[in-house]
Amino acid sequence: MDRAKTFSATGRAGHPSVTRNRTSHVISRRTDALVERAGSPTERGPAQEERLDLAALEAAPVEQGFTARLSRAVNFLLAAVALFLSLPLLLLIAIAIKLSSRGPVLYTQERVGLDRRTPGIDPGNHRRVRDLGGKPFTIYKFRTMRVDAEAQSGAVWATQNDPRVTPVGRFLRQYRLDEIPQLLNVMRGEMNIVGPRPERPTIFAELREHIKEYPLRQRAKPGITGLAQIYHHYDRSMDDVRTKVRFDLEYIRRQSLREDLWIMLKTIPVILFRRGGW
Repeated sequence: MDRAKTFSATGRAGHPSVTRNRTSHVISRRTDALVERAGSPTERGPAQEERLDLAALEAAPVEQGFTARLSRAVNFLLAAVALFLSLPLLLLIAIAIKLSSRGPVLYTQERVGLDRRTPGIDPGNHRRVRDLGGKPFTIYKFRTMRVDAEAQSGAVWATQNDPRVTPVGRFLRQYRLDEIPQLLNVMRGEMNIVGPRPERPTIFAELREHIKEYPLRQRAKPGITGLAQIYHHYDRSMDDVRTKVRFDLEYIRRQSLREDLWIMLKTIPVILFRRGGW
């Protein structure tokens, strides 16, 4: 489940003219304009005052060995079964999108994935122009906005009743059905079903300037759902992002197959009762 940002509906990662400074300006402008929505996590989530051991999280190795292979097998199997069972629904959604608005049914976009690098060790690849924060990959989603959704604004947070969202797209976003194609990303090994939501490189670069622990989210493979999606709503301000980061880091701290299965089950009522989405 994704944060409600206005992304390119044409399937491109953004126009080249959208510079990092412009992204920073847009995020800052939107942050100043939005009012933080009140709300507190339940007892399963991290308390506002709780301080995680950030040093321990940073030094923790990325999941590997038997645990990684088991997690990969479980995620692949669950994604394959879910994708197969949802084929009739996917066909209906594709027809509805195609008949209701101009543009492609799916769009693809570059996101920042898992960071396997060992903290503090220079990888020796000095050809890299910039540090993306993790391995980039292409994410798949159903298109929910007009094809010119960010032609003027670039990547910004969407608002409730955003006019750029199509009627079909609004329904898909409320029930998080636009995220179903990401099961393909899970089968490809780029994502897990449970994990921190992946972000666009330009916005990732901006957020890590404002939130120092933001890059630690990349110590786990990105996911479709997670603690942040269960206990919080779509982002409306920078404070919302900080809250979700705390949830993501708490998930990484106690990550396990049992925890993943628990989060998957808790996601079902979030989808059915449209909690936190619009």
